[in-house]
Amino acid sequence: MIRVMLVDDQAVVRAGFRVILEEVGDIEVVAEASSGTAAADLARRLQPDVICMDVRMPHGDGLTATRQILADAAGTPPAVLVVTTFDLDEYVFGALEAGASGFILKDCEPEDLVEAVRRLADGYGLVDQAVTRRVISEFARRTPAPRSDAATAHQLTARETEIVQLLAQGLSNVEIADRLFIETSTVKSHLGRAMGKIGARDRLQTVVWAYQNGVARP
Repeated sequence: MIRVMLVDDQAVVRAGFRVILEEVGDIEVVAEASSGTAAADLARRLQPDVICMDVRMPHGDGLTATRQILADAAGTPPAVLVVTTFDLDEYVFGALEAGASGFILKDCEPEDLVEAVRRLADGYGLVDQAVTRRVISEFARRTPAPRSDAATAHQLTARETEIVQLLAQGLSNVEIADRLFIETSTVKSHLGRAMGKIGARDRLQTVVWAYQNGVARP
């Protein structure tokens, strides 16, 4: 069972998400919060698998809450799914840098929300390719000159580096496999090893690392 916490200052949004998620059978909503401050407290106590996080709320926004929740996590941290109207504001990019694992539009289809939660629970980011590619493009444009993490970057093999670079362009595993003329399973294996070396828990944070450390460039 995937344990989910809903964080949104609008009760009607939380109620709608709860109905959508709990009717599928493998997802349980274990808590709701109307502010980032309350979300951080609940996350420490309940340790959900996935948190659906609004970005703009009174009494503690989603950016601050995401940072706090991930910093306070004992053991495996929850995956944070940022729920947004997607106007590419600073809150969204701040949440990405703070460690969010995925994004989804607030007016998404019910099945898309369910799929997003399941994917994040399984360790995947890059929830919606159309949304994610736009996020990656804008994030790359806004990212300052990369900091040096040469020691870590040099631990990646040439093939791992190539796959991380293609991932940072927004390509899926299938698209990467087609581009490199290899099997999708091979892409997954190389990417898994690369993520282990750089300490990234999901695909989206691998993209963040790649841009921050100069492995991928705008």
